[in-house]
Amino acid sequence: MYKRILVANRGEIALRVIRACREMGIETVAMYSEADRGAAYLDLADEAYCVGPAKSAQSYLKIDRVISVAEVGNVEAIHPGYGFLAENAHFNEICSSCKIDFIGPTPEAMNMLGDKVQARGLARSADVPVVPGSEGLVETEADAVRLANEIGFPVLIKATAGGGGKGMRVAANELVLKSALQQAKNEAEATFGNSGVYLEKYIERPRHVEVQIVADNHGNVVHLWERDCSTQRRHQKLIEESPAPNLPEGTRSEMCEAAVRLIRKAGYTNAGTVEFIVDQEHNYYFIEVNARIQVEHPVTEVVTGIDLIKTQIMIATGERLPFSQGDVKPSGAAIECRINAENPDANFRPCPGTIERMIVPGGFGVRFDSHAHSGYTVPTHYDSMIGKLIVHQPTRREAIECMLRALDELRVDGIDTTTDFHKKVLNHSNFIEGWVDTTFVERTWLS
Repeated sequence: MYKRILVANRGEIALRVIRACREMGIETVAMYSEADRGAAYLDLADEAYCVGPAKSAQSYLKIDRVISVAEVGNVEAIHPGYGFLAENAHFNEICSSCKIDFIGPTPEAMNMLGDKVQARGLARSADVPVVPGSEGLVETEADAVRLANEIGFPVLIKATAGGGGKGMRVAANELVLKSALQQAKNEAEATFGNSGVYLEKYIERPRHVEVQIVADNHGNVVHLWERDCSTQRRHQKLIEESPAPNLPEGTRSEMCEAAVRLIRKAGYTNAGTVEFIVDQEHNYYFIEVNARIQVEHPVTEVVTGIDLIKTQIMIATGERLPFSQGDVKPSGAAIECRINAENPDANFRPCPGTIERMIVPGGFGVRFDSHAHSGYTVPTHYDSMIGKLIVHQPTRREAIECMLRALDELRVDGIDTTTDFHKKVLNHSNFIEGWVDTTFVERTWLS
């Protein structure tokens, strides 16, 4: 087991990793930007070092500074959390060259699955369904038009190196396709430094369902069942839950088994998430692999009783998974609401500022993962999420009721948050009945 780990992240996920390490008897080294100087969670680490100015490009994304902190802190491994350098294969390789373990997949697996075109090809070879579309990148307007007519409009243009909706456009006809293609390429180049795009058949009103997997270095691959992430706005998740409501048991089992096949085919190790879309007839299609821990990992933790951060660390040390597929028996229903410092009434405008008072909900089956507190100043430079409210109850109906009660208890004075918007969603008949797709929020409130 490691003696000392660098937590190469900030905020809620940094605190989550520090806590897991403390319980495992592992010392931690934290890092922070000037904007995060004095953050309360830093006191829980054994050491903390500044890595640069507030802008992430000059601090949390600055590989040489992160490695310098790792060397000064004399760590054996780095946990990247999510975001920042978590899916950066180059950073992963540098860690290896410096004889520092990267707590995550290998650079080779990360590269293979990080490129969506390669990942689609791998999925096909593993007999995992993919959305009909191009075999590789679409280079010209003429190729895009020809392919779109073959698979049928509407089509979706997607960046091969993309995520979060960047480099993505829907085209309902040839005229829109021609202009959207160049727009997507330009956005992909500006965001990811890679202008490559491909085409997929656009699945209307799909559900977004993902499968959590863990794989050790001894060939053992286990899925921890699924999460439904369909409640989202502009491809950004708002609410996640497990199990996915109204999903036939046969589809659930097939999808989870398909995720295991893909991960095994890729030679992937550590924790990861295989993401699918599910159409109105319950057909499922692979879309991508997130080669890291997910924001919504607590949903899986509470229904399975498995600590995913500790499991990540154990796998990275070379240990075998302490459980097999038959041991993973999900229990009850869990829901997570992402509490963001945003104003939903102003098109979800970020609302940084100082939290004057914060009251955290509690009670049976309630968990709040957050680095924020009364007096904490939400900076302007990073993601607006200030916490994740998770509930776990015997049934989905009880989980909804518990979440509504917990949201009522949560007080964050001094800034706007998405708390009241979550209550609107949870009280809507479509959500209560479990019939939500990825366009539900925009159709209902933002159109």
